[in-house]
Amino acid sequence: QVQVVESGGGLVQAGGSLRLSCAASGSIFSINVMGWYRQAPGKQRELVAAIISGGSTNYADSVKGRFTISRDNAKNMVYLQMNSLKPEDTAVYYCNADVVVGGTWNHLEVWGQGTLVTVSS
Repeated sequence: QVQVVESGGGLVQAGGSLRLSCAASGSIFSINVMGWYRQAPGKQRELVAAIISGGSTNYADSVKGRFTISRDNAKNMVYLQMNSLKPEDTAVYYCNADVVVGGTWNHLEVWGQGTLVTVSS
């Protein structure tokens, strides 16, 4: 069994910063892609940022220049540094991992429970 757990959400004023963390654990051989998604009330879940094991990254246009994704492959962790936060960044942020399960070579897409980020104006 593989799981990911997010932490670091909270309430912040516009212009402030937050850092989200996500830890993957369980029977993991490797993790190809780790990413952050978000879902605001009444909206669809959207990709915020993703990072592959080699370090290449991809960002939503709305967060480019403000958010930075990074990962620690040795610890199976991914981070999202969010700066210059705006009220429209308010959402539940979900961690996602594309995991190769140990001993099976099977790919498993794993989602966390989400962490709420609220940006006040």
